[in-house]
Amino acid sequence: MLDEQLKTQLAAYLERVQQPFELVASLDDSETARDMRELLTTIQSLRSDKITLRTDGNDARKPSFSLQRAGATNSLRFAGLPLGHEFTSLVLALLWTGGHPPKVEQDVIDSIKALDGDFNFEVYMSLTCHNCPDVVQALSLMAIVNPKIKTTVIEGGAFQQEVTEREIMAVPMVFLNGQVFGSGRMSIEEIVAKLDTGAAAREAAKLSAKAPYDVLIVGGGPAGAAAAVYAARKGIRTGVAAERFGGQVNDTLAIENYISVLETDGPKFAAALEAHTRAYGVDIMNLQRADKLIPAEPGGLISVQMANGATLQSKTVILSTGARWRNVNVPGEAEYKNKGVAYCPHCDGPLFKGKRTAVIGGGNSGVEAAIDLAGIVAHVTLIEFADQLKADAVLVNKLKSLPNVTIHTNAQTTEITGADGKVNGLKYKDRATNVEQLVPLEGVFVQIGLVPNTEWLKGTVELSKFGEVIVDSHGRTNIPGVFAAGDCTTVPFKQIVIAAGDGSKAALSAFDHLIRMPVVAAAPAGVSVAVPVAEIA
Repeated sequence: MLDEQLKTQLAAYLERVQQPFELVASLDDSETARDMRELLTTIQSLRSDKITLRTDGNDARKPSFSLQRAGATNSLRFAGLPLGHEFTSLVLALLWTGGHPPKVEQDVIDSIKALDGDFNFEVYMSLTCHNCPDVVQALSLMAIVNPKIKTTVIEGGAFQQEVTEREIMAVPMVFLNGQVFGSGRMSIEEIVAKLDTGAAAREAAKLSAKAPYDVLIVGGGPAGAAAAVYAARKGIRTGVAAERFGGQVNDTLAIENYISVLETDGPKFAAALEAHTRAYGVDIMNLQRADKLIPAEPGGLISVQMANGATLQSKTVILSTGARWRNVNVPGEAEYKNKGVAYCPHCDGPLFKGKRTAVIGGGNSGVEAAIDLAGIVAHVTLIEFADQLKADAVLVNKLKSLPNVTIHTNAQTTEITGADGKVNGLKYKDRATNVEQLVPLEGVFVQIGLVPNTEWLKGTVELSKFGEVIVDSHGRTNIPGVFAAGDCTTVPFKQIVIAAGDGSKAALSAFDHLIRMPVVAAAPAGVSVAVPVAEIA
Protein backbone atom coordinates (compact mmCIF):
# COMPACT_ATOMS: atom_id res chain seq x y z
CA MET A 1 0.00 0.00 0.00
CA LEU A 2 2.75 2.47 0.99
CA ASP A 3 6.24 2.32 -0.52
CA GLU A 4 9.29 2.34 1.75
CA GLN A 5 10.03 6.03 1.22
CA LEU A 6 6.49 7.00 2.20
CA LYS A 7 6.63 4.71 5.23
CA THR A 8 9.83 6.40 6.36
CA GLN A 9 8.27 9.84 6.01
CA LEU A 10 5.11 8.75 7.79
CA ALA A 11 7.10 7.22 10.65
CA ALA A 12 8.91 10.54 11.12
CA TYR A 13 5.59 12.39 11.30
CA LEU A 14 4.08 9.91 13.74
CA GLU A 15 6.94 10.55 16.18
CA ARG A 16 5.01 13.74 16.97
CA VAL A 17 2.07 11.77 18.37
CA GLN A 18 1.92 12.52 22.11
CA GLN A 19 -1.31 10.94 23.33
CA PRO A 20 -2.52 7.36 22.79
CA PHE A 21 -5.47 6.68 20.52
CA GLU A 22 -6.95 3.79 18.61
CA LEU A 23 -8.01 3.13 15.05
CA VAL A 24 -11.30 1.22 14.90
CA ALA A 25 -12.05 -0.31 11.51
CA SER A 26 -15.42 -1.48 10.21
CA LEU A 27 -14.59 -3.82 7.32
CA ASP A 28 -16.33 -5.98 4.75
CA ASP A 29 -15.07 -8.37 2.08
CA SER A 30 -14.30 -5.73 -0.56
CA GLU A 31 -10.92 -5.03 -2.11
CA THR A 32 -11.04 -1.54 -0.60
CA ALA A 33 -11.48 -3.08 2.85
CA ARG A 34 -8.43 -5.30 2.32
CA ASP A 35 -6.41 -2.24 1.31
CA MET A 36 -7.72 -0.35 4.32
CA ARG A 37 -6.68 -3.14 6.69
CA GLU A 38 -3.18 -3.09 5.19
CA LEU A 39 -2.94 0.71 5.47
CA LEU A 40 -4.10 0.79 9.09
CA THR A 41 -1.83 -2.10 10.06
CA THR A 42 1.12 -0.20 8.59
CA ILE A 43 0.20 2.97 10.50
CA GLN A 44 -0.16 1.09 13.77
CA SER A 45 3.15 -0.68 13.33
CA LEU A 46 4.97 2.61 12.84
CA ARG A 47 3.85 3.94 16.26
CA SER A 48 2.72 0.88 18.21
CA ASP A 49 3.44 2.50 21.58
CA LYS A 50 0.77 5.18 21.01
CA ILE A 51 -1.56 3.79 18.32
CA THR A 52 -3.64 0.62 18.65
CA LEU A 53 -5.76 -1.02 15.96
CA ARG A 54 -9.12 -2.77 16.28
CA THR A 55 -10.98 -4.38 13.39
CA ASP A 56 -14.23 -5.15 15.20
CA GLY A 57 -16.04 -1.93 14.37
CA ASN A 58 -19.70 -2.14 13.37
CA ASP A 59 -20.33 1.15 11.61
CA ALA A 60 -22.97 1.01 8.88
CA ARG A 61 -20.53 2.39 6.33
CA LYS A 62 -18.06 -0.29 5.36
CA PRO A 63 -15.19 -0.10 4.85
CA SER A 64 -14.46 2.77 7.22
CA PHE A 65 -12.41 3.55 10.29
CA SER A 66 -12.56 6.00 13.17
CA LEU A 67 -9.86 7.75 15.19
CA GLN A 68 -10.64 7.69 18.90
CA ARG A 69 -8.47 9.29 21.55
CA ALA A 70 -8.36 7.43 24.86
CA GLY A 71 -10.93 8.87 27.26
CA ALA A 72 -12.33 11.33 24.70
CA THR A 73 -15.69 11.39 22.95
CA ASN A 74 -14.56 12.96 19.68
CA SER A 75 -15.92 11.40 16.49
CA LEU A 76 -13.92 11.44 13.25
CA ARG A 77 -14.39 8.71 10.64
CA PHE A 78 -12.94 8.05 7.18
CA ALA A 79 -15.14 5.99 4.85
CA GLY A 80 -13.07 4.65 1.98
CA LEU A 81 -9.34 5.14 1.56
CA PRO A 82 -7.99 8.66 2.21
CA LEU A 83 -5.13 8.48 -0.27
CA GLY A 84 -4.18 10.68 -3.22
CA HIS A 85 -4.71 14.33 -2.32
CA GLU A 86 -6.27 13.22 0.96
CA PHE A 87 -3.25 11.36 2.34
CA THR A 88 -2.08 14.61 3.92
CA SER A 89 -5.52 14.93 5.54
CA LEU A 90 -5.10 11.47 7.05
CA VAL A 91 -1.64 12.27 8.40
CA LEU A 92 -2.87 15.51 9.98
CA ALA A 93 -5.85 13.72 11.51
CA LEU A 94 -3.49 11.16 13.07
CA LEU A 95 -1.25 13.89 14.48
CA TRP A 96 -4.09 16.05 15.81
CA THR A 97 -5.82 13.07 17.40
CA GLY A 98 -2.48 12.21 18.98
CA GLY A 99 -2.22 15.65 20.57
CA HIS A 100 0.06 17.42 18.10
CA PRO A 101 -1.07 21.09 17.95
CA PRO A 102 -2.59 22.29 14.66
CA LYS A 103 -1.22 25.34 12.83
CA VAL A 104 -4.43 27.28 13.33
CA GLU A 105 -4.89 30.62 15.08
CA GLN A 106 -5.90 30.23 18.72
CA ASP A 107 -8.97 32.44 18.30
CA VAL A 108 -10.23 30.03 15.62
CA ILE A 109 -9.70 27.07 17.98
CA ASP A 110 -11.53 28.96 20.72
CA SER A 111 -14.43 29.66 18.34
CA ILE A 112 -14.67 25.96 17.45
CA LYS A 113 -14.68 24.93 21.11
CA ALA A 114 -17.44 27.46 21.83
CA LEU A 115 -19.83 26.05 19.20
CA ASP A 116 -22.86 24.58 20.95
CA GLY A 117 -25.26 22.10 19.40
CA ASP A 118 -25.28 18.76 17.62
CA PHE A 119 -23.28 18.94 14.39
CA ASN A 120 -23.12 15.82 12.24
CA PHE A 121 -21.01 16.57 9.16
CA GLU A 122 -20.63 14.32 6.12
CA VAL A 123 -18.14 15.49 3.51
CA TYR A 124 -17.87 13.75 0.15
CA MET A 125 -14.53 14.03 -1.64
CA SER A 126 -12.62 12.49 -4.52
CA LEU A 127 -8.97 11.48 -4.39
CA THR A 128 -8.12 13.70 -7.39
CA CYS A 129 -9.81 16.82 -6.01
CA HIS A 130 -7.35 19.54 -5.02
CA ASN A 131 -10.13 21.63 -3.45
CA CYS A 132 -11.23 18.86 -1.08
CA PRO A 133 -8.32 18.67 1.42
CA ASP A 134 -9.00 22.13 2.89
CA VAL A 135 -12.59 21.16 3.69
CA VAL A 136 -11.70 17.65 4.88
CA GLN A 137 -8.95 18.97 7.16
CA ALA A 138 -11.13 21.75 8.54
CA LEU A 139 -14.00 19.43 9.45
CA SER A 140 -11.59 16.79 10.78
CA LEU A 141 -9.98 19.29 13.13
CA MET A 142 -13.37 20.57 14.27
CA ALA A 143 -14.43 17.03 15.23
CA ILE A 144 -11.20 16.50 17.16
CA VAL A 145 -11.45 19.83 19.01
CA ASN A 146 -15.17 19.85 19.86
CA PRO A 147 -16.89 16.64 21.05
CA LYS A 148 -20.24 18.02 19.87
CA ILE A 149 -19.05 17.85 16.27
CA LYS A 150 -19.09 14.57 14.37
CA THR A 151 -17.35 14.35 10.99
CA THR A 152 -17.41 11.55 8.43
CA VAL A 153 -15.13 11.88 5.39
CA ILE A 154 -16.49 9.83 2.47
CA GLU A 155 -14.49 8.91 -0.63
CA GLY A 156 -17.10 9.09 -3.39
CA GLY A 157 -15.50 6.42 -5.54
CA ALA A 158 -15.92 3.82 -2.80
CA PHE A 159 -19.56 4.75 -2.12
CA GLN A 160 -21.01 5.27 -5.59
CA GLN A 161 -24.52 4.27 -4.52
CA GLU A 162 -24.57 7.05 -1.90
CA VAL A 163 -23.23 9.52 -4.44
CA THR A 164 -26.00 8.57 -6.87
CA GLU A 165 -28.78 8.58 -4.27
CA ARG A 166 -27.78 11.98 -2.89
CA GLU A 167 -27.25 13.34 -6.42
CA ILE A 168 -23.70 14.47 -5.67
CA MET A 169 -22.15 15.77 -8.89
CA ALA A 170 -19.48 18.08 -7.47
CA VAL A 171 -16.97 17.79 -4.66
CA PRO A 172 -16.29 18.68 -1.98
CA MET A 173 -19.94 18.41 -0.96
CA VAL A 174 -20.80 18.88 2.71
CA PHE A 175 -23.96 17.80 4.52
CA LEU A 176 -24.83 18.95 8.04
CA ASN A 177 -27.39 16.87 9.91
CA GLY A 178 -28.55 15.40 6.60
CA GLN A 179 -29.01 18.74 4.79
CA VAL A 180 -26.69 20.35 2.24
CA PHE A 181 -24.36 22.73 4.09
CA GLY A 182 -22.08 23.83 1.26
CA SER A 183 -20.01 22.79 -1.73
CA GLY A 184 -16.63 23.77 -3.09
CA ARG A 185 -13.56 24.97 -1.25
CA MET A 186 -14.21 26.34 2.24
CA SER A 187 -11.70 27.32 4.87
CA ILE A 188 -12.11 26.47 8.52
CA GLU A 189 -12.82 30.14 9.24
CA GLU A 190 -15.65 30.15 6.68
CA ILE A 191 -17.22 27.03 8.15
CA VAL A 192 -17.06 28.38 11.70
CA ALA A 193 -18.51 31.71 10.57
CA LYS A 194 -21.52 29.92 9.02
CA LEU A 195 -22.15 28.10 12.29
CA ASP A 196 -21.51 31.06 14.60
CA THR A 197 -24.13 33.65 13.62
CA GLY A 198 -22.62 36.37 15.81
CA ALA A 199 -19.12 36.04 14.38
CA ALA A 200 -19.60 38.56 11.56
CA ALA A 201 -20.61 41.41 13.84
CA ARG A 202 -17.75 40.73 16.24
CA GLU A 203 -15.28 40.57 13.36
CA ALA A 204 -16.59 43.84 11.88
CA ALA A 205 -16.12 45.65 15.16
CA LYS A 206 -12.59 44.26 15.51
CA LEU A 207 -11.61 45.35 12.00
CA SER A 208 -13.08 48.83 12.34
CA ALA A 209 -10.99 49.38 15.48
CA LYS A 210 -7.73 48.78 13.61
CA ALA A 211 -5.34 51.71 13.16
CA PRO A 212 -5.00 53.13 9.64
CA TYR A 213 -2.52 51.47 7.30
CA ASP A 214 0.15 52.99 5.14
CA VAL A 215 -0.77 50.47 2.43
CA LEU A 216 -3.98 48.44 2.40
CA ILE A 217 -4.16 45.71 -0.21
CA VAL A 218 -7.58 44.41 -1.23
CA GLY A 219 -7.18 40.88 -2.55
CA GLY A 220 -4.74 38.12 -1.63
CA GLY A 221 -3.76 36.43 -4.87
CA PRO A 222 -0.26 36.53 -6.39
CA ALA A 223 -0.56 40.27 -7.05
CA GLY A 224 -1.76 41.04 -3.53
CA ALA A 225 0.84 38.83 -1.87
CA ALA A 226 3.68 40.35 -3.88
CA ALA A 227 2.43 43.84 -3.12
CA ALA A 228 2.28 43.02 0.59
CA VAL A 229 5.81 41.64 0.70
CA TYR A 230 7.28 44.59 -1.18
CA ALA A 231 5.39 47.11 0.96
CA ALA A 232 6.27 45.42 4.26
CA ARG A 233 9.94 45.30 3.31
CA LYS A 234 9.84 49.11 3.24
CA GLY A 235 9.00 49.07 6.95
CA ILE A 236 5.54 50.56 6.55
CA ARG A 237 2.26 49.39 8.10
CA THR A 238 0.73 46.93 5.62
CA GLY A 239 -2.58 45.10 5.63
CA VAL A 240 -4.26 42.62 3.27
CA ALA A 241 -8.02 42.11 3.20
CA ALA A 242 -8.90 39.04 1.12
CA GLU A 243 -11.86 36.74 0.59
CA ARG A 244 -9.43 33.81 0.45
CA PHE A 245 -5.69 34.12 0.33
CA GLY A 246 -4.30 32.81 -2.94
CA GLY A 247 -7.41 33.65 -4.94
CA GLN A 248 -7.84 31.72 -8.21
CA VAL A 249 -4.47 30.04 -7.65
CA ASN A 250 -6.26 27.78 -5.17
CA ASP A 251 -8.26 26.33 -8.07
CA THR A 252 -5.27 25.68 -10.32
CA LEU A 253 -4.02 22.12 -10.51
CA ALA A 254 -0.54 22.29 -12.04
CA ILE A 255 1.77 25.34 -12.14
CA GLU A 256 4.77 24.73 -14.36
CA ASN A 257 5.56 28.19 -15.72
CA TYR A 258 6.41 30.24 -12.63
CA ILE A 259 10.06 31.02 -13.20
CA SER A 260 12.45 29.18 -10.82
CA VAL A 261 9.68 26.85 -9.60
CA LEU A 262 9.88 23.82 -11.85
CA GLU A 263 6.54 22.36 -10.82
CA THR A 264 3.97 22.83 -8.06
CA ASP A 265 0.21 22.91 -7.62
CA GLY A 266 -2.18 25.73 -6.82
CA PRO A 267 -2.95 25.00 -3.15
CA LYS A 268 0.77 24.60 -2.33
CA PHE A 269 1.59 27.81 -4.17
CA ALA A 270 -1.22 29.68 -2.39
CA ALA A 271 0.02 28.42 0.98
CA ALA A 272 3.54 29.57 0.12
CA LEU A 273 2.22 33.02 -0.82
CA GLU A 274 0.51 33.37 2.54
CA ALA A 275 3.51 32.05 4.49
CA HIS A 276 5.84 34.48 2.74
CA THR A 277 3.48 37.37 3.43
CA ARG A 278 3.06 36.46 7.10
CA ALA A 279 6.84 36.22 7.49
CA TYR A 280 6.98 40.01 7.09
CA GLY A 281 4.38 40.68 9.77
CA VAL A 282 1.67 41.78 7.36
CA ASP A 283 -1.79 42.07 8.94
CA ILE A 284 -3.77 39.48 6.96
CA MET A 285 -7.55 39.69 7.21
CA ASN A 286 -9.08 36.64 5.54
CA LEU A 287 -12.73 36.07 4.60
CA GLN A 288 -13.19 39.76 3.94
CA ARG A 289 -15.06 40.97 0.86
CA ALA A 290 -14.77 44.65 -0.04
CA ASP A 291 -18.03 46.46 -0.73
CA LYS A 292 -17.16 50.10 -1.38
CA LEU A 293 -14.11 52.31 -1.97
CA ILE A 294 -14.28 55.86 -0.62
CA PRO A 295 -11.53 58.17 -1.94
CA ALA A 296 -9.74 60.42 0.53
CA GLU A 297 -10.69 64.00 1.18
CA PRO A 298 -7.73 66.43 0.96
CA GLY A 299 -5.35 65.48 3.75
CA GLY A 300 -7.52 62.52 4.75
CA LEU A 301 -7.49 58.76 4.43
CA ILE A 302 -8.91 56.37 1.87
CA SER A 303 -11.66 54.14 3.27
CA VAL A 304 -12.68 50.65 2.24
CA GLN A 305 -16.05 49.44 3.48
CA MET A 306 -16.35 45.68 3.87
CA ALA A 307 -19.42 43.50 3.29
CA ASN A 308 -19.68 42.69 7.01
CA GLY A 309 -20.01 46.39 7.88
CA ALA A 310 -16.40 47.05 8.86
CA THR A 311 -14.45 50.06 7.59
CA LEU A 312 -10.69 49.98 7.04
CA GLN A 313 -8.64 53.12 6.42
CA SER A 314 -5.29 53.66 4.75
CA LYS A 315 -3.05 56.29 3.22
CA THR A 316 -2.84 54.23 0.02
CA VAL A 317 -4.81 51.29 -1.38
CA ILE A 318 -3.78 48.60 -3.86
CA LEU A 319 -6.64 46.82 -5.63
CA SER A 320 -5.80 43.20 -6.49
CA THR A 321 -9.18 41.51 -6.42
CA GLY A 322 -8.42 39.20 -9.35
CA ALA A 323 -11.04 37.47 -11.47
CA ARG A 324 -13.43 34.53 -11.36
CA TRP A 325 -14.72 31.93 -13.79
CA ARG A 326 -16.99 33.45 -16.42
CA ASN A 327 -20.50 32.01 -16.65
CA VAL A 328 -21.92 31.06 -20.04
CA ASN A 329 -25.22 32.67 -18.96
CA VAL A 330 -27.69 30.38 -20.71
CA PRO A 331 -30.87 28.81 -19.36
CA GLY A 332 -30.08 25.85 -17.12
CA GLU A 333 -26.59 26.91 -16.03
CA ALA A 334 -27.56 28.34 -12.66
CA GLU A 335 -30.36 25.81 -12.10
CA TYR A 336 -28.06 22.81 -12.57
CA LYS A 337 -24.88 24.13 -10.97
CA ASN A 338 -23.34 21.24 -9.02
CA LYS A 339 -26.03 19.01 -10.52
CA GLY A 340 -24.15 18.41 -13.74
CA VAL A 341 -22.82 21.91 -14.42
CA ALA A 342 -19.26 22.20 -13.15
CA TYR A 343 -16.23 24.44 -13.50
CA CYS A 344 -13.34 22.27 -12.25
CA PRO A 345 -12.66 19.13 -14.33
CA HIS A 346 -9.84 18.05 -12.01
CA CYS A 347 -12.13 18.10 -8.96
CA ASP A 348 -15.39 16.85 -10.40
CA GLY A 349 -14.28 14.83 -13.44
CA PRO A 350 -14.10 11.51 -11.53
CA LEU A 351 -17.79 11.85 -10.62
CA PHE A 352 -18.63 11.52 -14.33
CA LYS A 353 -16.70 8.32 -14.91
CA GLY A 354 -18.24 6.41 -17.80
CA LYS A 355 -20.70 9.22 -18.56
CA ARG A 356 -21.11 11.69 -21.42
CA THR A 357 -19.85 15.24 -20.87
CA ALA A 358 -19.33 18.51 -22.70
CA VAL A 359 -16.76 21.25 -22.35
CA ILE A 360 -17.73 24.80 -23.34
CA GLY A 361 -14.66 26.73 -24.45
CA GLY A 362 -11.88 26.14 -26.97
CA GLY A 363 -9.02 28.03 -25.32
CA ASN A 364 -6.19 26.37 -23.42
CA SER A 365 -8.37 25.78 -20.34
CA GLY A 366 -11.18 24.22 -22.34
CA VAL A 367 -9.00 21.97 -24.45
CA GLU A 368 -6.94 20.86 -21.44
CA ALA A 369 -10.19 20.06 -19.62
CA ALA A 370 -11.45 18.01 -22.56
CA ILE A 371 -8.17 16.07 -22.74
CA ASP A 372 -8.27 15.31 -19.00
CA LEU A 373 -11.92 14.26 -19.09
CA ALA A 374 -11.41 12.01 -22.12
CA GLY A 375 -9.35 9.69 -19.97
CA ILE A 376 -12.19 9.31 -17.44
CA VAL A 377 -15.57 9.74 -19.10
CA ALA A 378 -17.29 7.86 -21.93
CA HIS A 379 -17.34 10.78 -24.35
CA VAL A 380 -16.49 14.49 -24.49
CA THR A 381 -18.16 17.05 -26.75
CA LEU A 382 -16.24 20.34 -27.01
CA ILE A 383 -18.25 23.44 -27.96
CA GLU A 384 -16.37 26.53 -29.23
CA PHE A 385 -18.10 29.77 -30.28
CA ALA A 386 -15.32 30.87 -32.68
CA ASP A 387 -14.71 29.20 -36.02
CA GLN A 388 -11.54 27.53 -34.75
CA LEU A 389 -10.03 26.42 -31.46
CA LYS A 390 -7.94 29.07 -29.74
CA ALA A 391 -5.73 26.73 -27.70
CA ASP A 392 -2.05 26.08 -28.36
CA ALA A 393 -1.42 23.85 -31.38
CA VAL A 394 0.14 21.07 -29.33
CA LEU A 395 -3.03 20.83 -27.22
CA VAL A 396 -5.33 20.95 -30.23
CA ASN A 397 -3.39 18.15 -31.93
CA LYS A 398 -3.58 16.04 -28.79
CA LEU A 399 -7.33 16.64 -28.50
CA LYS A 400 -7.97 15.68 -32.12
CA SER A 401 -6.07 12.43 -31.63
CA LEU A 402 -8.48 11.19 -28.96
CA PRO A 403 -11.13 8.73 -30.17
CA ASN A 404 -13.87 9.71 -27.70
CA VAL A 405 -13.90 13.46 -28.39
CA THR A 406 -16.19 15.37 -30.75
CA ILE A 407 -15.39 19.01 -31.58
CA HIS A 408 -17.94 21.59 -32.70
CA THR A 409 -16.57 25.01 -33.69
CA ASN A 410 -18.63 28.03 -34.76
CA ALA A 411 -21.18 26.75 -32.26
CA GLN A 412 -23.16 28.84 -29.77
CA THR A 413 -24.38 27.19 -26.57
CA THR A 414 -28.05 28.10 -26.13
CA GLU A 415 -29.29 25.98 -23.23
CA ILE A 416 -28.31 23.35 -20.68
CA THR A 417 -31.25 21.00 -20.27
CA GLY A 418 -32.17 18.72 -17.41
CA ALA A 419 -34.74 16.54 -15.73
CA ASP A 420 -35.33 15.35 -12.18
CA GLY A 421 -32.88 17.97 -10.91
CA LYS A 422 -29.93 16.84 -13.05
CA VAL A 423 -28.38 17.77 -16.39
CA ASN A 424 -29.45 15.60 -19.33
CA GLY A 425 -28.30 17.57 -22.35
CA LEU A 426 -26.85 20.65 -24.02
CA LYS A 427 -28.29 22.63 -26.90
CA TYR A 428 -26.10 24.55 -29.31
CA LYS A 429 -26.73 26.48 -32.51
CA ASP A 430 -24.57 26.06 -35.60
CA ARG A 431 -23.71 29.70 -36.32
CA ALA A 432 -23.27 29.02 -40.03
CA THR A 433 -26.68 27.40 -40.58
CA ASN A 434 -28.62 28.58 -37.50
CA VAL A 435 -29.68 24.97 -36.97
CA GLU A 436 -29.98 23.99 -33.29
CA GLN A 437 -28.69 20.64 -32.08
CA LEU A 438 -29.23 18.71 -28.83
CA VAL A 439 -26.39 16.68 -27.33
CA PRO A 440 -27.58 14.13 -24.72
CA LEU A 441 -25.15 14.05 -21.79
CA GLU A 442 -24.80 14.08 -18.02
CA GLY A 443 -22.21 16.79 -17.36
CA VAL A 444 -21.18 20.21 -18.66
CA PHE A 445 -17.86 21.87 -17.78
CA VAL A 446 -17.72 25.64 -18.40
CA GLN A 447 -14.24 26.88 -19.39
CA ILE A 448 -14.70 30.25 -21.11
CA GLY A 449 -12.29 32.49 -19.29
CA LEU A 450 -12.45 34.99 -16.46
CA VAL A 451 -14.37 38.10 -15.43
CA PRO A 452 -12.72 40.72 -13.14
CA ASN A 453 -14.01 41.12 -9.58
CA THR A 454 -14.60 44.84 -9.87
CA GLU A 455 -18.37 45.35 -9.64
CA TRP A 456 -17.93 47.01 -6.25
CA LEU A 457 -15.70 49.68 -7.82
CA LYS A 458 -18.20 50.99 -10.35
CA GLY A 459 -18.68 54.73 -9.99
CA THR A 460 -15.36 55.28 -8.23
CA VAL A 461 -12.36 53.85 -10.09
CA GLU A 462 -12.25 54.15 -13.88
CA LEU A 463 -12.99 50.78 -15.52
CA SER A 464 -12.62 49.53 -19.09
CA LYS A 465 -15.60 48.26 -21.10
CA PHE A 466 -14.66 44.78 -19.87
CA GLY A 467 -14.81 45.88 -16.23
CA GLU A 468 -11.02 45.93 -15.74
CA VAL A 469 -9.38 48.64 -13.62
CA ILE A 470 -7.55 51.01 -15.93
CA VAL A 471 -3.94 51.47 -14.81
CA ASP A 472 -0.90 53.26 -16.17
CA SER A 473 2.66 51.96 -16.42
CA HIS A 474 3.12 52.42 -12.65
CA GLY A 475 -0.11 50.69 -11.62
CA ARG A 476 -1.80 54.00 -10.82
CA THR A 477 -5.57 54.40 -11.21
CA ASN A 478 -7.44 57.66 -11.81
CA ILE A 479 -7.75 58.18 -8.03
CA PRO A 480 -4.68 59.56 -6.21
CA GLY A 481 -3.29 57.02 -3.77
CA VAL A 482 -5.21 54.12 -5.29
CA PHE A 483 -3.25 51.55 -7.31
CA ALA A 484 -4.20 48.23 -8.90
CA ALA A 485 -2.47 45.06 -10.05
CA GLY A 486 -3.16 41.60 -11.40
CA ASP A 487 -6.05 40.02 -13.27
CA CYS A 488 -8.53 42.74 -12.29
CA THR A 489 -6.62 45.33 -14.37
CA THR A 490 -6.17 46.19 -18.04
CA VAL A 491 -2.69 44.66 -18.07
CA PRO A 492 -2.69 42.02 -20.84
CA PHE A 493 -1.91 38.32 -20.36
CA LYS A 494 -3.46 37.07 -17.14
CA GLN A 495 -0.60 35.01 -15.74
CA ILE A 496 0.63 34.37 -12.19
CA VAL A 497 4.12 35.66 -12.88
CA ILE A 498 2.75 38.85 -14.47
CA ALA A 499 0.36 39.43 -11.57
CA ALA A 500 3.19 39.03 -9.05
CA GLY A 501 5.37 41.48 -10.95
CA ASP A 502 2.56 44.01 -11.20
CA GLY A 503 1.82 43.64 -7.50
CA SER A 504 5.45 44.43 -6.68
CA LYS A 505 5.35 47.42 -9.01
CA ALA A 506 2.14 48.73 -7.45
CA ALA A 507 3.68 48.49 -3.97
CA LEU A 508 6.77 50.40 -5.07
CA SER A 509 4.52 53.03 -6.67
CA ALA A 510 2.47 53.28 -3.47
CA PHE A 511 5.65 53.74 -1.43
CA ASP A 512 6.83 56.44 -3.84
CA HIS A 513 3.46 58.15 -3.39
CA LEU A 514 3.79 57.95 0.40
CA ILE A 515 7.24 59.52 0.58
CA ARG A 516 5.98 62.44 -1.46
CA MET A 517 2.97 63.05 0.75
CA PRO A 518 3.11 66.09 3.04
CA VAL A 519 3.91 65.39 6.69
CA VAL A 520 3.60 67.40 9.85
CA ALA A 521 7.01 68.78 10.90
CA ALA A 522 8.00 69.81 14.43
CA ALA A 523 6.66 73.29 15.29
CA PRO A 524 5.82 75.45 18.30
CA ALA A 525 2.88 74.31 20.39
CA GLY A 526 -0.40 74.81 18.61
CA VAL A 527 1.26 75.35 15.21
CA SER A 528 1.27 72.71 12.46
CA VAL A 529 3.46 73.05 9.39
CA ALA A 530 3.05 70.74 6.39
CA VAL A 531 6.42 69.99 4.79
CA PRO A 532 7.07 67.54 1.91
CA VAL A 533 9.17 64.57 3.00
CA ALA A 534 11.63 65.23 0.20
CA GLU A 535 12.50 68.61 1.72
CA ILE A 536 13.44 67.25 5.14
CA ALA A 537 15.06 63.94 4.04
